[in-house]
Amino acid sequence: MTDAVKISNRNFSVFYGAIQALRGITLDVLAHQILGIIGPAGSGKTALLRSMNRLNDLNPNCRVEGQILLDGEDIYQPEFDAVRLRKRVGMVFALPVPLPLSLFDNIVYGPRLSGIRARARLNELVERSLQAAFLWDEVKDRLQTSALRLSGGQQQRLCLARVLAMEPEVILLDEPCSGLDPISTSRIEEALMALKSKYTIVLVTNNTKQAARVADTTAFLLQGELVEVGPTDRIFTAPKDQRTNDYVSGRFG
Repeated sequence: MTDAVKISNRNFSVFYGAIQALRGITLDVLAHQILGIIGPAGSGKTALLRSMNRLNDLNPNCRVEGQILLDGEDIYQPEFDAVRLRKRVGMVFALPVPLPLSLFDNIVYGPRLSGIRARARLNELVERSLQAAFLWDEVKDRLQTSALRLSGGQQQRLCLARVLAMEPEVILLDEPCSGLDPISTSRIEEALMALKSKYTIVLVTNNTKQAARVADTTAFLLQGELVEVGPTDRIFTAPKDQRTNDYVSGRFG
């Protein structure tokens, strides 16, 4: 496990019009670890996650202050290429949205847009990405069937595989198991635990038990503020802030 910082949020704030969603967040994301971000609805978790690959650029009412550094580079500098950023920092959303194409074409959609055409290379990307998402054994004999025929849990793992096919450095996940059954959730969690050796992972979850199971470090947000961050076992057993203790023990949220 390394202590190298992959992403550094420095006094970072987000505003949607007159509403401040994040208030001066300073938070490091360590390479090859899973950072869990927890907090009640409206605490700013998704705003922070979307900021890390500049998806908030798509909201004309959004403005930001402060810095987010990726490998030491400020991603909000005008010359920083947002398209290139999103290849390096991929995102999986709460609701799986497979393309109305075959499983194979779902996985290679991004790589093809990036100019990869060689069939052998595409085949390799498909197999490797599906294996990494713990889906290959379930679908390897039906890669030409529609992705829409998969179960919800399989669709979410397909969406994870689609991100992995772009060979990112960081994977952002926004409530990836929110609509899934326990078995599907377990498969996603297994995949994340295996993936952190190659990727840096940021997981937003409303499920504190999930954060306790998979995160190396956990950050607790409340009303747009970072209340506390630390090793997951400490956050859940000996938090320093009473508000953290109240949240992880189920007193609110």
